[in-house]
Amino acid sequence: MKLCVIGGGSTYTPELLSGLIEKKKEIPVKEIILLDVDKERLVDVGEFSKRLMEHLAPEIKLSYTLDREEALKGADFVITQIRVGHQQARHDDSLFCIKHGVIGQETTGAAGFAKAMRTIPVLLDYAKDMEKLCPDAWLINFTNPSGIVTEALIRFGWQKTIGLCNGPIGMQMGVARHLGVSVDDVHLDYVGLNHLGWVRKIVVKGEDRTKEVLEKITPSTAANIPDLDYDPVFFHALGTLPNGYLKYYYLEEEMLEYLKEQKKTRAQVVMEIEEELLDIYRDKDQYQKPEALSKRGGAYYSHVALSLISAIYNDKNEVHIVNTLNNGALKDLSDDAGVEISCVINGSGAHPLSAGHVDLSYRGLMQHVKAYEQLTVEAAVTGSYSRALMALVNHPLVHSEKKAQVLLDYFIEKHNLDLK
Repeated sequence: MKLCVIGGGSTYTPELLSGLIEKKKEIPVKEIILLDVDKERLVDVGEFSKRLMEHLAPEIKLSYTLDREEALKGADFVITQIRVGHQQARHDDSLFCIKHGVIGQETTGAAGFAKAMRTIPVLLDYAKDMEKLCPDAWLINFTNPSGIVTEALIRFGWQKTIGLCNGPIGMQMGVARHLGVSVDDVHLDYVGLNHLGWVRKIVVKGEDRTKEVLEKITPSTAANIPDLDYDPVFFHALGTLPNGYLKYYYLEEEMLEYLKEQKKTRAQVVMEIEEELLDIYRDKDQYQKPEALSKRGGAYYSHVALSLISAIYNDKNEVHIVNTLNNGALKDLSDDAGVEISCVINGSGAHPLSAGHVDLSYRGLMQHVKAYEQLTVEAAVTGSYSRALMALVNHPLVHSEKKAQVLLDYFIEKHNLDLK
């Protein structure tokens, strides 16, 4: 098996390789090739990755390249983890949004729109190369905003795409800790979109333990920021376990103030962590995954990615929470809508499990965000200024067509977006 990692110069890459080593009996990888456009980072990460593999799995050949054809030719699986514009674009977009009274989070906020617009054309271009160089490959997308990017790839670029996020597995791990059980015994009825999901039911070894979990998990834990709590009355009225990113919607004003008070943007924090990691990677005596990698984010990243690849390769019929097209699973969304939902994973891909209608209390929010997401996909694929503007106007966190125009014109100039 040949595995290609697009964005192989990411500081995440050693985490991915570590997970592969743990699952090498299930996934018979013979060759890994790291592809990137940033030569300096690719060399730093690539050389460290070589040392790591030589010590822990010398039978697997690892190389790195700037050449797309060399990287993609004959690949069985392709993982995408790119960041068009790097962390600096994330930083600039976040600050500009906050300046105009809009949450600028890079997946959920308006800055997520800009990231999608920069990213989708690039990945669709990679998809064209895959048609010629590895037509049978599965594409596993980790590039954010994962739900929007995955929908664009499946509908307009590469049908054999499955999107991943570490959010659902993080929730599953958290539930297991609270109940003191194995994570493998926890099954979540998870419905929604990427970074906009709700756990309706928690089943442990066939027993419904939803009520017990909701009583044990505090509103602050669910909000994912300890000093920014949901009101207990609201939390229990909701009656589900919300994905942590829902705090941007349910606590919008409070989150905006929280972001304004931070001395550094998340992008600045990550840039500092990445410099620390790259310094370690450049040390020729280092070959073990550094502890500092845990500060980078993306917990359980490798576990999720490699478990999915194993389920496809070994035709396991396992249930995983992934991003794919709805295909009738959620009755409140169109078939071609990208969703994050439980799917049976086997050799023919992801098969969404029927989830019926979602509760009226959050149905509207899900449909509202999906309208924004699908308009964003249309804008990125067609290059339409009008659709891009309507995407931002429909974003639940933008609120004003005047703000939408200001944001869009800034994004176009800042990132050289080709919109007409």
